[in-house]
Amino acid sequence: MLNRSISPRINTARSPKDLAKKCTAILTHMQAGTLIHELISVGHRAYNFIGDRNLYLFKQAKSETVQKVCKIVKKQLALSDDTIVTGESKFSSLEADSLDMVEIVMGLKEAFGISVEEESTQSITIVQDAADLIEKLVDAKSS
Repeated sequence: MLNRSISPRINTARSPKDLAKKCTAILTHMQAGTLIHELISVGHRAYNFIGDRNLYLFKQAKSETVQKVCKIVKKQLALSDDTIVTGESKFSSLEADSLDMVEIVMGLKEAFGISVEEESTQSITIVQDAADLIEKLVDAKSS
C-alpha cells in the first residue's frame, strides 16, 4: 500500500505527449528506493504518479465531479454548512460508518446514473477515491 501522506510535487503538461515526456523524465531521474508523488495536470485533468521505480498512474476525477461528490457526501452525512469537505477528506474523519458508506454509494449511483459493484467500493477511503471511481464508471458507461 502506498503512503498517501507524501506531499506531491505539482507540474503541468501542455499535451498527452508532453505528459509522457514528463513521466519518462521522472523515471529516468529517480534514485532506487525513492518514493515519489507527482501531480501533473493536462488541461482540466490531473494525473497522480505515486510509487518507486514501479510508477503507478492514477487519473484524478475532474474538479466538477469531486465537487458534486463532496456535496452528496455532505448531504448523506447531514454535515453542517460550516463543515468543509474536499477531495482529501477521509470518510473516517467525517465519522462515516459502514451504513453511511452504503447510503453515500446509493446517493452517488442515483446522482450519476451508474451501477457500482460492492467490491469496487472497498478501497474508498477519501472523497477523491469515490470521485475517481465514479468518473471511471461514467467513462466506461459512455464507451
